[in-house]
Parts: sequence; C-alpha cells; structure tokens
Amino acid sequence: MTLTSTMRSSYLDNLVAPFEADRLIEIRTSGMKQMPGLNVMSGIDKQLRTVSMKIDKLGLEGDEHDPTFHGGPDKAILGYCSSHYPSWQESYPDRLDKFVPGGFGENFVTAHMNERNVCIGDVISVGSEVILQVSLPRQPCFKLNHRFSLKNFAPETYKTSRTGWYYRVLREGTVNSGDELKLVERKWPAWTIERVQEYLHRVTDNDEMNEKLAEVEALGNEARNQFQRRVAKAQRRKLHKKEDDWESFKVVSRKVETPRTVSLVIEAPPKAHSEKYPIGAHAKLKLGNGLVRTYSVVSSSGGEAEDVRRLEFGISLDDNSRGGSRYMHKSLKEGDAIQVANVTSDVNGPVGAASHHVFIAGGIGITAFLHMMDRYDNINWSFQLHYAVRSSDDIPFQDRLESYGDRVIIYDKSKGQRMDLSNIMKTLPWNSFTYVCGPIRMMEVAKVTADEAGISPQEIHFEAFSADTSGDPFEAIITNRKNKVVQVGEEESLLEVLKREFDDIPSSCEVGNCGTCKVTVKNGEIIHRGSALMPDEKAVSMLACVSRGVGRIAIEV
Repeated sequence: MTLTSTMRSSYLDNLVAPFEADRLIEIRTSGMKQMPGLNVMSGIDKQLRTVSMKIDKLGLEGDEHDPTFHGGPDKAILGYCSSHYPSWQESYPDRLDKFVPGGFGENFVTAHMNERNVCIGDVISVGSEVILQVSLPRQPCFKLNHRFSLKNFAPETYKTSRTGWYYRVLREGTVNSGDELKLVERKWPAWTIERVQEYLHRVTDNDEMNEKLAEVEALGNEARNQFQRRVAKAQRRKLHKKEDDWESFKVVSRKVETPRTVSLVIEAPPKAHSEKYPIGAHAKLKLGNGLVRTYSVVSSSGGEAEDVRRLEFGISLDDNSRGGSRYMHKSLKEGDAIQVANVTSDVNGPVGAASHHVFIAGGIGITAFLHMMDRYDNINWSFQLHYAVRSSDDIPFQDRLESYGDRVIIYDKSKGQRMDLSNIMKTLPWNSFTYVCGPIRMMEVAKVTADEAGISPQEIHFEAFSADTSGDPFEAIITNRKNKVVQVGEEESLLEVLKREFDDIPSSCEVGNCGTCKVTVKNGEIIHRGSALMPDEKAVSMLACVSRGVGRIAIEV
C-alpha cells in the first residue's frame, strides 16, 4: 500500500491531535498457542471478540499471556492505534496481510489514541463500568519479529514510537466493541508514551530525565525499575575509580564435575544498590598465589533483594597451566577467601530480537553459556546446544544439560562423532543468534564457516576462553601521554605493558571478547586478534590485550 501525501499528512496530524475521547473499534483475546516454527508458546495471536467481555485486575476474560514478560496488573490490557497499520504496510509492502488490526497482539483497537497523545498515568473510562490507567509503553520482543517474519523489526517499533501501550485496571466490569474511551484524569501530562520511550530506548544516558522518570509513580515497575537502576548506576559512576575494585568472597562449595573439571561456588554479603549479575558474564579472580585470571560465571545470584551474592565457576585443569587452573584445582579449598572484580558480560548484538538461539561449545567452553541457557530456559526462549567433548566422561554439569532434553546434541570424540560446523552454520533456523566458545582451532573454523554461510557479525558472538598474546616485539608511542614510548616484548601484551606504565588502563576479559581495553590507533600496522571489534573499528582501533603492532605504532589510550 502507498500512502498519498494527503493520507500521510492526515495520519501525522491525527498522531499529535489531543486525545479526550475515542471509540473501541475491536476487542481481541487469545489463549496460549505455539508460534509457527518455534517451540515457544505465545498469546500474541489475538482473535476478534464480538460479545460483551468481562475485565478483572489481570485483564480480559479468557485472555492468556506468557507470564515471563507479559501479563500481571501493570500489563492487564494492551492497546494499539490501528492508524499505524497503513504506514507499516507502506514500509513493508510484502507483508500487507500481516499489518492489520490484531497484528501487534493488542486487546483494544482504537484509531485516534496513540503514543503521542496518551500519557503515563492517564485514567480512562471504557463504557459505563470499566476504568483503566495507562501504565507502560509496550516493550516488544523477538515474537514481533517472528510474527511479521522481519529480522530486527521490534526495534523499529520503539524507535518510531509505534509500539502500543499497557493499561492497569482500576475498576472491573464489562466492555463491548463500540464503547467510548474517555479521558477522566491526566496527572502526568509531560510524559506521553513517546516521550517516555525517548529516554527508555533512544537517549538512555540523560541522567536528569532518568531521575525524573524514576519518580513517576504511575509508571509500571518494568520501566520504572529500569530508570531507578540507571540512577543508581550513575551515582556509583561518580564514585567509580578506573582501577579494578576488588571484593573479598569466600569459597563455600567445591565439587568435582569430571576428572578434569571442578565447580566452585563463592559468596559475599549483599551491598547497597547492587544489581543482579548479567548473564553470560565472566569475572576476574585474584588467586592466593598472586595470579589474576578471568573465568566464566556459570550461575549467580545477587541484587538488593538477595540475602547473599553468589557466583559459580567451572574450572578445567589446563595441561599447560601457568599456575591459574592448577591453583584452583590443587590449592583452593572451602573456606578460603578469594578476590573478585569486574563481573561483566561481553555478549552484544540483537540477542533479544532473535527467534532462536544456537550455542556451539567445545570442552570447557560450555561454561561460557550455561548461565545464558538456564536463563533462556526459564523465560521460554527457543535454543539448541551443539557440544563437542572428548568423551561422555568429560561432560561437566551433566544434570543441567540433561534438563534441557533434546535441545542438547552431544558430539563424543571417543565414539567418532564429529561436529560439522559448516552444516550447522548453513542450516540455522531463520532469525537465529549464534554463540561460539571452544578451543582456538574450533573458534577459527567457526569464524570461517560463519562467514561462508553469510552470517553477519551482528548475528554471532565468539567467546574466547584463552588467547594467544605472543608475537614479535614492537614499539608503541602513546601520543596522549606526552608521546611516551613503550616496548612490548614477544611474550607480553600491550595491555600488560600499559598497566605497568599507567594506573588508569581499563580491562576486563583480557582474551579479546569484550572490547574494554580498546585503544585508538593513530598510525602503524596492526595484527588484529580477538572478536570484540567490528571490521570498520579495526581501521582505527586495536584490542590491547591480544592484538599486536608491527614494528612501531602510535596509539591513544
């Protein structure tokens, strides 16, 4: 469909026209159904209802939600402006049949009310009985992408503020198609749905607006908590020191998982304004022998509501250990203290926009993804694990993997089973996001086969658990530090040298995953290693932890 200039002008005028009353064009509900092509249940496929419908505090009678992210008092009813659909049809002409009322999974279809004239906290009567209050902008997930068969469509909805919005129910009753929706009270006129989305999604670092939105009492917890977390983070940032902030934890559990792998659980008391640890995280550990190592977090708990902060790791004994894994296996015991810093995640890309998640792991590389798979299992996301091991006796955390059932495919080398990375990459389900962690050789093959399969860097994450930092010696001039010249030896990294010279050099994973140690390259040839940089970034940056210069280079830190 192509909108004429008159139609487009009328549509835009309607969006900004004040709202005082509107008409309920359609009422829609649905039970939970399996989404096409996915082992995921959803209530997004709302069907038209032409009879009187009862509404209680949790929404319309017979309407079902995935309770993980949807439903509850703050999300009792979803409203959507049907005037958006012709505009979506114009943008996606091959999806005309999908962009119709009900397409966004809305319960209430209206033509005038929209994100630009509806405010958080608006009290609205529906018919003669029901009273609702606008509670939240809709935050779309991958299910919209899958429903419309459009990759990364969900972000377009909030970038253009065409998401829909939620109501909470203040007074229960019965509604009918054709009922009038009438604005009864507007307490927060400054905060239209569109303006809230401006700071929720598009401009997330405005501390002043984050503070104001954190105080909007009518804003549902999903969004208000986000703003409150940002405020707390900004307060911590003002006090933050660039050097690592080490904290003392205690080893509370040590378990032999396999002859080569142990799991360790460490705990520390909660602290004020602490957040839950991110999934897919790793942490720096300062060992009793003076070494510092980074390990993947396989489970965690924490945050202000928790009684304790807990981290679990899986440590494989490296045949060529320089003291890290050997110390963890042979010396560390229950009751010992251990220092922890930088619990961060490197996983980037449109993870939440993917319909399906594919994990590819080899050996101890499984530890990078266990926390994520547990989380995805809990929130009913679709995923599959391809896992290569030396033998069935070499599988750590077997109880967790068994709980995933047929979503796990094991490749047992002792039985002659081989993981065909090329075939996996070429046969990925539509709109998949892929995660890879394993030995260096496996990672190299995965990168080649992903490229051959046409997988973009934004659709795959490589998580290295070891890195080759050695190479020919080189010299670096640090142009923003009085042209200081440093020498990098063949067995040390640029990061190690910079940390010796300066006390404010940030780092985290130190194996090329996260990009924390990225420095600006002003001149010279670079041998790039690691996976944190996009191709265009490599022209002007390098990862100090793994990449190396050739001869003499000039950088800024």
